Amino acid sequence: MTRHTTPGATGRPGAARVLVVVQNLPVPFDRRVWLECRTLRRAGHDVTVVCPRGSGTGRHQVVDGVSIHAYRPYAPGGGALGYLTEYVWSFLATAWLVLRARRGGRFDVMQACNPPDIFWPLARWLRLRDGTRFLFDHHDLCPELYESRFPEGSRLAHRGLLALERATFRTADRVVSTNTSYAAVAVERGGKAPEHVRVVRTGPDLERLRAVEPDPALRRGRRHLVAYLGVMGPQDGVDLVVAAADVVVNRWGRDDVAFAVMGGGDCHAELVAERDRLGLQDAVEMPGRVSDEHMLAVLSTADVGLSPDPSNPLNDVSTMNKTMEYMALGLPVLAFDLPETRVSAADAARFVPRGAGAEDYARALLELLDDPERREQMSRTGRARVEEELAWVHQEQGYLAVVEELAGRVRDLQEAQG
Repeated sequence: MTRHTTPGATGRPGAARVLVVVQNLPVPFDRRVWLECRTLRRAGHDVTVVCPRGSGTGRHQVVDGVSIHAYRPYAPGGGALGYLTEYVWSFLATAWLVLRARRGGRFDVMQACNPPDIFWPLARWLRLRDGTRFLFDHHDLCPELYESRFPEGSRLAHRGLLALERATFRTADRVVSTNTSYAAVAVERGGKAPEHVRVVRTGPDLERLRAVEPDPALRRGRRHLVAYLGVMGPQDGVDLVVAAADVVVNRWGRDDVAFAVMGGGDCHAELVAERDRLGLQDAVEMPGRVSDEHMLAVLSTADVGLSPDPSNPLNDVSTMNKTMEYMALGLPVLAFDLPETRVSAADAARFVPRGAGAEDYARALLELLDDPERREQMSRTGRARVEEELAWVHQEQGYLAVVEELAGRVRDLQEAQG
């Protein structure tokens, strides 16, 4: 990425000034948000992002013309109270940086990405002050996320999350949702008019996801390599990958399968400890977050991509980005039979029944590894599906149209008032 020292305003007539607020991940590490930012910049718009700092980033940087204002993240953990503290801190830090960024001029559009659903008061303030329109980028279902992480959690907290979600939807002028299940929630639970909700999938970026030459060394002396790429939280099912590796290696004695489990998250440390307890250090590599170069090398060498997300209130209706990234690189997918995962992967995946355990997952994995012809067919199917329908190049025009519609409404209002 090209780094500059001055903001990225273009001065193009009709260009919009867009503010993007995200709390869940730093930018440009958040792939969806970064794709959106790059789309806006290519269209000539001025883009400012407020987000938490990532590793090695400072308070302000300009990357590929996108001005990124970042605050020091604070995540004390410790359950629901820890999340509440984190979100209060994030809201206050974001509000301060939004005020600073606004010194460079009013924003035509504010886009807030969830989780969490806490930034609607900023949108209301900017609307009252400047006429800024609000676009809600609907990444997650926070009430379902809470249910999935804390199944025995407080019902009061759950009702509070529903109230925050409702306020976000009511404040939003437009919503872009990552799949049809989320779009249905926006209409049915959020009360949005169907014509104000648009599905914009987080399609893979085919410019970034290009297969490279396989590296046999990554197999670590074994015949097969299987890979996981993604977050490691309680709801992500990576514990099942470790358990399945235990079945494959320790119980069934298969010494020809290497596992590469890439990514970080709340559960990474305890998953590494469980791997070590099971004596799987030689078979299961868990390096944490890795560079794009290493990720591409692993996924270009692997035989199967693992999507172990179990059935729960969130996963059943969510689209897994890793699944489509596997498909973009021609990897057959092994996943549980969840509704939105089936919509995304279709015949590019081998589906394990919902509720099945580690042994069933391990058995399905070995069936795929021992059937190269089926893997080759799944590989071709998945790659074609991404290239012809799911890739970001097919999604970005819908996203851009929503932003430019909102920005146009602001300018029309200004002209009418002028």
